[in-house]
Amino acid sequence: MKKIGFLSFGHWTPSPHSATRSAADTLLQSIDLAVAAEELGADGAYFRVHHFARQLSSPFPLLAAVGARTKKIEIGTGVIDMRYENPLYMAEAAGAADLISGGRLQLGISRGSPEQVVDGWRYFGFQPADGENETDMARRHTESLLDVLRGQGFGKPNPQPMFPNPPGLLRLEPYSEGLRERIWWGAGSNATAVWAAKLGMNLQSSTLKDDETGEPFHIQQAKQIRAYRDAWKAAGHTRQPRVSVSRSIFALVNDMDRAYFGNSAADGDKVGYLDEKTRAIFGRSYAAEPDKLIGLLEKDEAIAEADTLLLTVPNQLGVNYNVHVIESILKYVAPGLGWRA
Repeated sequence: MKKIGFLSFGHWTPSPHSATRSAADTLLQSIDLAVAAEELGADGAYFRVHHFARQLSSPFPLLAAVGARTKKIEIGTGVIDMRYENPLYMAEAAGAADLISGGRLQLGISRGSPEQVVDGWRYFGFQPADGENETDMARRHTESLLDVLRGQGFGKPNPQPMFPNPPGLLRLEPYSEGLRERIWWGAGSNATAVWAAKLGMNLQSSTLKDDETGEPFHIQQAKQIRAYRDAWKAAGHTRQPRVSVSRSIFALVNDMDRAYFGNSAADGDKVGYLDEKTRAIFGRSYAAEPDKLIGLLEKDEAIAEADTLLLTVPNQLGVNYNVHVIESILKYVAPGLGWRA
């Protein structure tokens, strides 16, 4: 049994060929898609965060709106770039969104990928401390977030407050019990997966990672997940961690599916460079008739290792088509793989 959700990058463009021609279109359709996915029986509605781009950016208003319109589906991110985040303000916003949803927030965070502008986090008022680089800064922000999500008081109360205070040091409010255990780290390498395990974060592994061995993507990703679980066990955490992988998977069940994705059936892994130093491997997409798709997915070692699968959806094709994409996987593919009872 696997949890199956969708992951939307929230693209929009004023092109007449796009169903999302404005930021408002993307936001409102994201809410509608989450509602429809819950009605289908999907387990999660996740959203990517990019700054300075025609995509979803500030996630918490959207997450709160989805939480208010749904009742059961997990809502989350994959991922928020921690180079851009004030950890204390983020903890307040996340706590509010989690309370609105009734404790369904699954917050994916990370160091982030190359962005649209050079050092975009500087425009947000952040810069690495002396001796740090931007990755160090993202990890420092993350550790601060995890610390305040424990709910312990740290603020010295004003002796003459506007409103009465509870006794002792004050914590951030609103506080949502259990949110600390629903933080996920988007790991691009084996080493960062191990680091996330030590800090007690769940693991998100996307459709790309550092090319560390030259092996096929799914094999490298499966090894990353195993290294994460070994590190989790060694750290002595008492709860079971969660692990998600993302995939582009399309069941070709009608002529529209074949027109959109039929030519990608022979798609394979791709290798490229995220920057001048980082060689990355990008996982293949899957597009085939359901029976063939089941056979292909059975061989994906990383999917087998994960407990959660996030289907990346082509949000610019509109809500109705994306509902069809999700439903086709749930109806024609998941049962054949034992992902659904």
